[in-house]
Amino acid sequence: MYILALNGSHNNDGNTAFLLNEIAGHLSKNGAECEVVSVHEAVSSAKTPFCVSCQSPCEKACYKGTMLDEVFEKVKKADFVIFGSPVYFGSMTAQMKAFFDKTRAPRAEKAWLGKPIATVTVGASKYGGQERTADHIHSAALVSGMVIVGNGSELGMGHFGVSAHRPACEDELAIKQCESLATAIIKYLS
Repeated sequence: MYILALNGSHNNDGNTAFLLNEIAGHLSKNGAECEVVSVHEAVSSAKTPFCVSCQSPCEKACYKGTMLDEVFEKVKKADFVIFGSPVYFGSMTAQMKAFFDKTRAPRAEKAWLGKPIATVTVGASKYGGQERTADHIHSAALVSGMVIVGNGSELGMGHFGVSAHRPACEDELAIKQCESLATAIIKYLS
C-alpha cells in the first residue's frame, strides 16, 4: 500500500511537515509505504508556477517532464493521498492552490477519479481557519472526483481531517488525531 502525503507549505521542516510525518510514521508501522512530497518544489519546477489555461485540452506544456509531472503520476499511483497545508488568509497556500489549478490534464483523463484523500491543516491559533482550509482542499479534490475520508474514531472528533495550531509538536490533540487518521486510512484500505 502506497500513501502519498503532499506538503503544501513552503517549509519542509515546519508544522505541516511535522504532522504529515507523524501520520506517515503510524502508517509505516502498519506496513504502508509512505512518501512526503513538497508541493512548493513540485509547482516551482513548472515553467510557470500557475495555470494560464494556455491550451484546451491541456497538453502539459508548462510542466511536462518536471517534478510536478512526476508528482501527478505519484498521485495517480497512490492508494491514498493526504493533502497538508498551513492556513493562509483562511485557505490553503498559494502553492497548493496552484497545484490543484494545474490538474486540468489529470482531470480530463479522470486519472484521480475515486482516489481517497484526507487533509491536514495548521493555523497560527487554535481557531485559526483550519476547518475552512480543509473545506477548500476538499472542494478542490472533489473537482477531480476524489473521495474524502475523515478521521472520526475513538477520539470522536476531527472528522474533517487533522487540524492543529502551531507549534504542532506541542498540540497533543492534533498528534492524537494523526494516529486516528492513520487508523482510519488503514481501515479504509483494508
